[in-house]
Amino acid sequence: MSQIAQHSPARSALQGVREAIPLLGGYIPVSLSFGLIATQAGFSTWEAVVISTLIYAGASQFLFVGMVAAGSPLWLVVAMTMLINVRHVVYGPNLAALLPRSRHWPWLMHGLTDQVFALALTRLPQLPDAKRFSWFVGASLLAWGTWIIGTAVGATAGEAFTARWPLLGEIMPFALPALFLTMVAPRFTDKRWAMAMGLTILAALGLTLIGWSNVAIPLAAACGALCFYTVKFEKRRRDS
Repeated sequence: MSQIAQHSPARSALQGVREAIPLLGGYIPVSLSFGLIATQAGFSTWEAVVISTLIYAGASQFLFVGMVAAGSPLWLVVAMTMLINVRHVVYGPNLAALLPRSRHWPWLMHGLTDQVFALALTRLPQLPDAKRFSWFVGASLLAWGTWIIGTAVGATAGEAFTARWPLLGEIMPFALPALFLTMVAPRFTDKRWAMAMGLTILAALGLTLIGWSNVAIPLAAACGALCFYTVKFEKRRRDS
């Protein structure tokens, strides 16, 4: 087989699709949950789908729907949504070093999520440069499309599902935490990562207990990131 055939955009995109399929185990139940919760909060089916299409930010969407339903001012809703998504400021530079230059990246970065980032950070260094762009397109489009479809199904049939299978209604809210747990668990084998994530968990728990639940996630994430880079800096200083 020729090098051109091996590195054709279609083949690389299909490879990205195949390798992103395991992510759907988390995307499907969470998107179904969002569609259901959005309609219960007073949003129509098409509004829920538009939110998933344009915001496409998992936890931020749940926060967005909850704050709007509670009557929070628009500026606060926007500010909190952006605050939770500030982690993408870290994601972008890390992936930029692994990806070729392209004028399409401003559009394709809309498909960057926590799960896609984790998968791409692992797989892109293992791929030839010629395959990376198409691989990312395939992986991110599969995740995005599944999220939108899951939202539509949850918004239109979520109540019927939970009425037919009550246990499903109890399980779906845990899908998002479970998805994140499976992403971070392998990192606990590294001492620096374990320290940073342990501090993040403790900070989030402490902030929640004192009543700062609205800002617990972003502040805890900032504490974890600070710990991660501080430990790295101290280690280098001792080695010098």
